[in-house]
Amino acid sequence: MLRVLVLEDDDDLRAILCELLSLSGADGCVSARSLAELKLESAEALGCTLALLDINLGAGVPSGLDAYRWLKDNGFSGRTVFLTGHARSHPLVREALELTHVQVLSKPIESKVLLELVGSASHGTGTA
Repeated sequence: MLRVLVLEDDDDLRAILCELLSLSGADGCVSARSLAELKLESAEALGCTLALLDINLGAGVPSGLDAYRWLKDNGFSGRTVFLTGHARSHPLVREALELTHVQVLSKPIESKVLLELVGSASHGTGTA
């Protein structure tokens, strides 16, 4: 069973990503707009196979990197993919690029890329 965590502060994009993931073969989508919401869904989120985390969740709030650390500290063993609309020179993006075993993708993400992510995660070929 492939469940995907989508952490994205844009409500419309989050809904579209979950819909595309379902159409791509994911069995379910755990949706959150912030680290606080993610923590409310902790049992479901920690059981996901794939996490799509927006790097920048807004000014003055915990980032996708903070969410990544929380997930790892709480036993998340799935694959992590960061999404960003910022240039690679942005400090948060640079920090994400320095992490091992994660992938960083630019928004907008193409539907074929989502298909590949779902396919690799469901077959266990992704990076943890």
